[in-house]
Amino acid sequence: MRLPRIVVFAGSIRTGSFSASLAALAVKELAQMACEPVRLSLADYPMPIYDGDLEAEEGVPPAATQLREQLARADGVFIVTPEYNAGLPPLLKNALDWASRVRGGEGDAFKGPVYAIGSSSPGGLGGYRASMMLRQTLALGLGCLVLAEQVMLAGASSAFDERGDFKDEKARERLRAVMTALIEQAALRAGLRA
Repeated sequence: MRLPRIVVFAGSIRTGSFSASLAALAVKELAQMACEPVRLSLADYPMPIYDGDLEAEEGVPPAATQLREQLARADGVFIVTPEYNAGLPPLLKNALDWASRVRGGEGDAFKGPVYAIGSSSPGGLGGYRASMMLRQTLALGLGCLVLAEQVMLAGASSAFDERGDFKDEKARERLRAVMTALIEQAALRAGLRA
């Protein structure tokens, strides 16, 4: 029997991104668990800002179709978002908006996988406001099953050591607990054994 496929990506492509660092640690944790982790970067899926007229004239960009296919093949998806002005970064929202416009293909990118959310911020709230906006977009806007458990990394600018690992063991335990729940729920939904 195959292992659950867990896709991980960050809503930021900035060099030194705290969200990308958290996504990398998630993949590191997942690699030690009973699953197949797949790390994506939105840098590999360049898309113009969503515009209905552009879509009508040119169709959905190939990168949106490729991203949607990656999500549709997943049993679980972990998205890590930074917080920009108390909300979602435009890169992440745009990628989700375009991927939601893709029609056809195998599987359902949003109603198939189980989703989990992570967030990061140098501030004390750990990206809480962005995580709530992401939850709203995924659950209400796209109909995704989103785990209640999430990872919020406050003080992200000082949370990582020189190797990119967490300095705080409690943060690692929280990440591991959410990844465990994601694998279990993804396997259950896909009819696999976790």
